[in-house]
Amino acid sequence: MNRPSSQSSLNPTQIHLLQMFSFNKRKEDLLELKAFLLDFYRKKVDEESANLWDKLDLNDAKIEKMLHTHKRTPYK
Repeated sequence: MNRPSSQSSLNPTQIHLLQMFSFNKRKEDLLELKAFLLDFYRKKVDEESANLWDKLDLNDAKIEKMLHTHKRTPYK
């Protein structure tokens, strides 16, 4: 696989993955890879959510209050 030009809009991770996946021919491998990537990003989202929960000192009562708070701009 040829390396993309320096004007490519792909980041280094995307380029690396494209080069690696040029060898993948089986549908089963694609499904396994999708599951792996979904799990990877699910863990990242869980970690970030937990960090925000702690950083903002959130709890169920605060979340419930936010759900019922209206912060829209009033129109006259």
